[in-house]
Amino acid sequence: MASIVLDRVTVEFPIYNARKRSLKAELIRRAVGGRIQSDDDSRVSVVALRDISLMLKDGDRLGLVGHNGAGKSTLLRVLSRVYEPPVGHAEIKGTISSLTDLTMGMDPEATGYENILLRSIFLGVPIKQARQMVPEIEEFTELGNFLNLPMRTYSSGMMVRLAFAISTAVTPEILIMDEVIAAGDAAFFEKAEARLDRMVGSSRILVVASHSDTVIRRMCNKAALLREGRITMIGDVDEVLATYHGQD
Repeated sequence: MASIVLDRVTVEFPIYNARKRSLKAELIRRAVGGRIQSDDDSRVSVVALRDISLMLKDGDRLGLVGHNGAGKSTLLRVLSRVYEPPVGHAEIKGTISSLTDLTMGMDPEATGYENILLRSIFLGVPIKQARQMVPEIEEFTELGNFLNLPMRTYSSGMMVRLAFAISTAVTPEILIMDEVIAAGDAAFFEKAEARLDRMVGSSRILVVASHSDTVIRRMCNKAALLREGRITMIGDVDEVLATYHGQD
């Protein structure tokens, strides 16, 4: 059984000697979300998540909504085990696939085939299983001989194809998504969308952040509203969306 329990999780990013670099501090704030607070003249902290408590179990499909900078992406990274919260406790049980940072763990100097193994191992797939997955991933990408070339020679669309194919090769118990991925041309996107739908349907827990009400309503059975790093409301999808839009 898959489960997620967050207990009073807070994530902050300290920025030293940042008072004299207000532009940099502002750019960082916009990148990670949350609120900037100052402890002294030399240290500024970006509090990306503040006192987050959350419980999810089998069958939960949670949609995260909120304005840019609300903390959605940071929360997804905590759930993906990319960030270990320095304050609070996160207990996550089950295999995880994160479609937030698709190319994380990949090397632009390595070939496509080498990156299949690198990304798979990064996702926690045993090396023997990763090798067995290569033919299926190769066929799905439709990249042919390009898989023998360094990834730095790929177009952005080719990189997304490869990363998407690897990341969706194994159905996880917990699926983490940041928006719905557009991968490649129309024909490939149709194939990718069908694969993603099967993956969503087979996963035990789904957490997706999106600015699309349609996506949240189609994929989720509950929603959470984030504001300045806090969950201010969680519950029925339509009620949360109505509150969210009522803040505009």
